[in-house]
This record gives sequence, structure tokens and C-alpha cells, in this order.
Amino acid sequence: MNTVLWLIGLCCCSVFISHGVEASHPYYRNFQSFQSSSIPTYQPYRTGYHFQPSKNYMNDPDAPMIYNGIYHLFYQWSTLGAVWGDVVWAHATSTDLVNWIHHKHAIFPSEPFDIEGVWSGSATFVQGKPIIQYTGIIKSNQWNYQVQDMAVPKNLSDPYLVEWVKPVEYNPVIKPTGIINASAFRDPTTGWKGPDGVWRVTIGSKLGNNGISFLFRSDDFIHWTKAEHGLHWAKDTGMWECPDFFPVAVDGKQGLDTSVLGPKVKHVFKVSLDDTKHDYYTIGTYNLEKDKYTPDKGSIDNDSGLRFDYGKFYASKTFFDNEKNRRVLWGWANESSCVADDIKKGWAGLQAVPRTVWLAENGKQLKQWPVVEIERLRTKKVSLQSQVLKRCSIMEVPGLTASQADVDVKFKLPKLKDVEIMDPSWVNPQLLCSSKPASVQGKSGPFGLLALASNNLEEQTAIFFRVFNHQNKYAVLMCSDQRRSSLEKTNDKTTYGAFIDVDLPHDHMLSLRSLIDRSIVESYGVDGKAVITARVYPKLAIGDEARLYVFNNGTENVKMSSLKAWSMKKAEIKYLKDLEFSDI
Repeated sequence: MNTVLWLIGLCCCSVFISHGVEASHPYYRNFQSFQSSSIPTYQPYRTGYHFQPSKNYMNDPDAPMIYNGIYHLFYQWSTLGAVWGDVVWAHATSTDLVNWIHHKHAIFPSEPFDIEGVWSGSATFVQGKPIIQYTGIIKSNQWNYQVQDMAVPKNLSDPYLVEWVKPVEYNPVIKPTGIINASAFRDPTTGWKGPDGVWRVTIGSKLGNNGISFLFRSDDFIHWTKAEHGLHWAKDTGMWECPDFFPVAVDGKQGLDTSVLGPKVKHVFKVSLDDTKHDYYTIGTYNLEKDKYTPDKGSIDNDSGLRFDYGKFYASKTFFDNEKNRRVLWGWANESSCVADDIKKGWAGLQAVPRTVWLAENGKQLKQWPVVEIERLRTKKVSLQSQVLKRCSIMEVPGLTASQADVDVKFKLPKLKDVEIMDPSWVNPQLLCSSKPASVQGKSGPFGLLALASNNLEEQTAIFFRVFNHQNKYAVLMCSDQRRSSLEKTNDKTTYGAFIDVDLPHDHMLSLRSLIDRSIVESYGVDGKAVITARVYPKLAIGDEARLYVFNNGTENVKMSSLKAWSMKKAEIKYLKDLEFSDI
């Protein structure tokens, strides 16, 4: 493609940007009577290898685990249609985290201690047996009085653990007392056991506008006592949803059981901030004697802190895969389309591809990478040789099913003297990406990929880097620009961004891996140091009409060291007699 067409396609972009955020549990009551009676037969935005049910609204992943070689994922699923409401715990199993069997609902409102709702929770293995703790909503003068309940498998010999029971003699196992706000007390974590034989769990809440994670202890995982202080809290961070607390090894990529302690172990504390609808985490130290978690110096609890994902990703949950010795992360990727469009297509919400997470070599952040099993879906490999991308150049990646692909490209860092000087005011990466989208030419960048692009570039989702000189050191900005992702004007087309810590002289390459799957683009920058997930809905770049390009819109040449890409097969998803959608 010539430079003239490139500039027309990339530079004449829409200025429509929405910085709005979607609530974790938006309840669109006025839409309930307008649910589609049938699912449209033409579904260009249903994914090929991302986890999703066949219809209706899905949000938080719940209690992921592996038991006797079978992976289990529970998730919040709406019985009312493509909007949130009257949720149950739906359930699916897999032997490889890629291909899934959906089963009937595992947990649904049925008892006085959860009759108004069954919200998020986690699984813990106690004496080798899985126990689920979840938030139940009970009838009260307060609309959503929240307690913590437990459920256990009805038959441990069932390999799929299809049926779960709630012991009425114990539930609820944890009630809000004292200073706890009963309408802001939810999402228990996986439990951990100390050398003293005592179990601990922590539960998200808030005191005023301060986020807090309350700590509870138990000798038997049934009878719980509130600790005098919380595990952790932070000022002016609002409600903490879906907390997650787990250890990571100081050296290596291996995962650790949640109860592991030791001198070569750090801890990760993650919360989903209800005010911003983003997931943040810190890395720090857990003092078992005081039952207190303290973030390391420089690890920030608020909106400026580290995120698992800088795009559409919320309510995440990890689990320890003891069979493959890894910690696996799940996260909900909500829609960017309007509610009316969700109702038309009959579904809303995906799960991002499960990721392996481990502590980076610098000990200051986590790295993430798609689970290796996803590579089993690769087919039709395409490779491009090393070459220089001259200024304002674009090149199509041929022979690829570009609407459903796995792409891995590497760029060689430019010389420091050849890159733009960074302004000290550029502290917010998302705002910087918004002010310098793919159409704005820089010195060293933007360069990267144009995914789900139409033939004339009228539609495109740009994932790219810009490189700056910051006090004679490299500053790398990664962006995901959705401004031209669709001709549809009602979609949220927020541009996302993150700064990436590049360790020179060890890192000479900027790698970018993107998983493209019809309406989702998950991009992993610099070996998983930053991840950005985008939800996009092209009108032109769908199916066989989608294209993939590698580009450089900078004034300086950029070397593309390598590019490998694969078309991706569709994962196998089975619905057993559509049980997940049957009446309860």
C-alpha cells in the first residue's frame, strides 16, 4: 500500500473518544422487557477462542481451580438476558483451559442467607477438598445486606463437580459486625493457612471513602472471627471489590500455593476499584505474626498504581495450578458497545484468555503471558523477515485469517539520540496516548500493528509504541487506539495507554504480541510487562474482510526484527443440552 493511502487511512481519524466507565453491576431495569426472544444467526462479534456463554450477560470470574486434572471456572451469569440482573453462578470445566464444557448452574439464590443474590467468591482446598466461599445477599431493611456463605460439592467422586450444596447449619459463615458496612462487604478471597494451623480470608469493603480488606480467621474454615485490624487499607480509594492475595516467587516463573511463606517469597495484593472500574495491584511483604500486608516502597495503592491490564479488564481472580506449578489469572472483559446493541446480539461480556503470572526480574511488577495451551489453536503460520520500516510506511501481513489470529512482532530499539525528548508533564499514559494517537506523527513512533483493519484503513485498531528520551534514559509508551475501530458511533472508543519499564542494556527489543479474536484484541507489550485489552466492533473489517498491518508512522526509520503470526482455530465449546440456560 502506498504512503498516500496510508496517510489518508491513519491520519483522518475520528475524534470521538469516550472516557466513561461501566459499572461492575449496572442494572438496566428499563431494558428487561425488551430482551431478544432469539439469538441472531449472524454473529460477527462472537469470539472463536475466548471463553463466553452462548447468550446473556456474563461478568466476574469466580472460584477458578483445578481438581483431579480438571479445570473449573464459575462465573456471574444473568438469567434476565444481555444486561446484569438476577445472577447465578454458572459453571464450565476444561482439561486444557481452552476447550470447555458448560454445565448447569452451580450456585443460585435458594436460601434465606442468599435469597436476594449470589455474588462473587473464591475456592479454597481444605484437607484436599474444595470449599467455595461467596457473597450472599439477604433480605433486610438495607437493599443489599451482604454476608459470606459457603458451598461444598455434593459428590466428590463426580469429576465435574456439577452439584454443590450449602450447609444450612453453618451459613452464613461470616456476617458484617461492628464497623463493617453491611452493604459494602463482599468477594472473599481464597483462604491461606499459617504455620499456626489457622485459616485466613480477606474480604473487600470500605470505611467512608477509604478502601479496606477485612481479615477473618478460623480453625476449621467454618467458624470465623474478625481480626482487630484489616489486612490492608488505603486512603480515598473507595470500595474495594474482588480482592486477591497471593504469594509469588522472588526467582523464577513457578507459581506458589496460597499458603506458602518464606524469605524468597513476595506477596501480591490486588483490588478492583469500584470507583474507577480498574484492577490495581501492589507488591509487598506479608507479616504473618501481625497479619498485615505492607506494599513495597514505590508500589502505589491508588489510581496511579500498577494494573494487570490497562484496558477492558475487571474483577480478576487467580488460582494456583498445582499440576503445572503456575499461577493463572482470569479477568472479565466487558463490552464497549451500547446496551441496546448488546440486547440485539443477545449477549455481553467475555473472559480474557487465562494468563500465567509471575514476578518480573526487577521485583517491582508482575509479568503476564497467555497460557501455553492457547498455542494449540495455532495454524497457517506466516513469517516476515527482518526489515527496516521507513518513515510513514505500512505493510500488510499476508496469508492470515486476520479476524482470528495470534501475532508476535519484535522491533529493535532506536538509538537514544534519535528519539523525542519527553515532556515532564507527560505523566498520565492514557492521556498521552489520547493526545498522541496513531495518526499523530512522532520521531520514534508510533510503530506497531493495525489489527481488525479494513482494506482501505477506514477501520483499524492500532496497537503501538512510542519511544522517548527521559533524562537520557528510554521511556516506552504502549498504546491501544480504538478511535477508528468501527464506523459505529455509539461505541466506547477510549484510547488506552501504559508506560513500560525497559531495562537497558539488557532489553534491546520491544516485543508486541496480540491475540485478535473478532471483537477483542489482547496485546502484551515487552514480554508481558504491560497488557492492554480492547473490545472493538468493526462494520467493515469482519470475517474474511479483516486485515492486519505492521506500520511505522514516525519520522525515523524503525527496524522490525521479526514477525510471526498464526491463524487461530476455534476452541471447542460444548453446551450439555443447554443446561446453563434451563429454568432453575
